Amino acid sequence: MTARAADRARYDRATAHLDAPLAIVDLDAFDANADDLLRRAGGKPIRVASKSVRCRALLERVLAREGFQGIMSFTLAESLWLARSGFDDILLAYPSADREAFAELAGDPKLAAAVTVMVDDPAQLQLIDTSRRGGTEVVRVCLELDTSLKLLGGRVRVGARRSPLHSPAQVADMARAVAERPGFKLVGIMAYEGHIAGVGDSVAGRPLRSRAVRMMQATAKKELAARRAEVVRAVRRVAPDLEFVNGGGTGSVQHTAAEDAVTEIGAGSGLYVPRLFDNYTSFTGRPAALFAMPVVRRPGVGVVTVLGGGYPASGAPGRDRLPVPYLPEGLKYDPQEGPGEVQTPLLGAPADDLLLGDKVWFRHAKAGELCERFDVLHLVEGDEVTATVPTYRGEGHTFL
Repeated sequence: MTARAADRARYDRATAHLDAPLAIVDLDAFDANADDLLRRAGGKPIRVASKSVRCRALLERVLAREGFQGIMSFTLAESLWLARSGFDDILLAYPSADREAFAELAGDPKLAAAVTVMVDDPAQLQLIDTSRRGGTEVVRVCLELDTSLKLLGGRVRVGARRSPLHSPAQVADMARAVAERPGFKLVGIMAYEGHIAGVGDSVAGRPLRSRAVRMMQATAKKELAARRAEVVRAVRRVAPDLEFVNGGGTGSVQHTAAEDAVTEIGAGSGLYVPRLFDNYTSFTGRPAALFAMPVVRRPGVGVVTVLGGGYPASGAPGRDRLPVPYLPEGLKYDPQEGPGEVQTPLLGAPADDLLLGDKVWFRHAKAGELCERFDVLHLVEGDEVTATVPTYRGEGHTFL
């Protein structure tokens, strides 16, 4: 029996009393992935990206481990909810225009002490001030550095379009804008290198593309390490008591941790290891989060149909954004249909061994987005479900 077949047998036994659709997290794999992230971080603390987890119980589980410290959130409303839930170190990774939430933040000393907001434009400071509604708490601020690699005098750009702050001078100017404005305190710098951390460098069947990605990433790592160090020096001249410099991502943990200027690493997807993280030379994780759909039809030889399954991930549309049939091994989509909203035909020899009601296990393309489809996660240890915990959705929250 292969390792994947053994996992399927475990998951089927663990969930035999549950009807699909359902989602699980294999805690043995989750914990092993956490260990691997810590190993690669080389002693620097890891701030957990909540958008890649979206489950309070699992955030609590990983943050109870030595080496994990703080949350990187994705909306201000989520940040305030987490702070009220007892988390006390929350970095909002994206700018916000949520005036109601800013009023709550500026009016509550506990929230203001726990949450740091992201800015990259003086206009965002003005928006926060006009949202205060009399709240006088000092708002903790982090600046985001644009990590993109610019070539040929800026005519070629590699990397996400995020912050407008690219040069040390630009970031230092923004730091001065914060320092000179009452009611704000500059405490950190964040720089997410998505073109390194989130792009696989070993894509099966595409050796030329993989080589090109590795060459690009080698150039980008060198350029960013030098520029990030200059940025930190420039900002520390304005804010000498800067508390943290955050960088990284699941795919670049060990590379970013090697930079002296970086004090902490951001990562989250590496806990679940969705399918987009199968294509890296620098690490190999264990799939921990899966969902199961039931077989509801047997249209013919070598074909079964499961209920639903059409859960595409965000990003540029493409086959790599689709969930993948994982267990039993050997199933694939009908190219004429793909995964559907209410039914999904699957082709392959294993289909003939599946009965009505049997589970087919899938992996989502991205990590936390799976939790937007399910109210609960069944936590599996060995071949048992040892707990069932709510996702954000199960607690009544869909923050985006």
